[in-house]
Amino acid sequence: MAGDLEIGSGTTMKSKILFAAVVLLTSPMAPAEDGFTTLFDGRTMAGWKNMYPWGSIEVADGELRLTGEKKFFVVTENVYSDFIFEGEILLPPGKANSGFVFRAHAEPGKVYGYQAEVDGDADRKWSGGLYDEGRRKWFISPVKGDVASEAAFRLRAGEAFKRDDWNKYRITCEGRKIKIEVNGIVTTEVEDGMDPSGVIGIQHHGEKGATYRFRNLRIKELKQGGKPASLKD
Repeated sequence: MAGDLEIGSGTTMKSKILFAAVVLLTSPMAPAEDGFTTLFDGRTMAGWKNMYPWGSIEVADGELRLTGEKKFFVVTENVYSDFIFEGEILLPPGKANSGFVFRAHAEPGKVYGYQAEVDGDADRKWSGGLYDEGRRKWFISPVKGDVASEAAFRLRAGEAFKRDDWNKYRITCEGRKIKIEVNGIVTTEVEDGMDPSGVIGIQHHGEKGATYRFRNLRIKELKQGGKPASLKD
């Protein structure tokens, strides 16, 4: 090849192409080499929707920050079936509780379905439990009121959750199998067939003035691609 095509002041076509490739590969929305795709680009609310007429949402420093005085959920515009989801959360100080909903149902003013618990109660320590938001509640991991079930859960979860630090959740759904990990510790591993697919979401529990912070939200689909959810305005 005789040489690179010059464009502008000393810039070659080859360097332009290489630059474009680097931008594409490092874009927040580009699939990572490990097969994960970013759900939150760190700059905008693209791909997400607040299902409630209340709640303040701020995007800052690569985080989604939820503030309000009543409980609300922000959910993905797409639904997902079999996947590995990862996300990080930092609870506000004081009384707090949150969760990552998944394979969930979203309607105006209502979100319900599976939820990976984020428990701010330092005594209860149910972070990483499986809660059925708006339906069966604490039905399986642990079973509320069942002393043996609660004790077995605490033994599994141990001190995995760090109350005043960022915590990484990993949720794997494949068919009926559901697994929840907190900071690398498997806290829940069960089978349940209530919901085969649905949206993914993050929760503000409703403590007035409290800010819940989320970051590094990403997903690796194990079967079909995410499809638009039936979310009404």
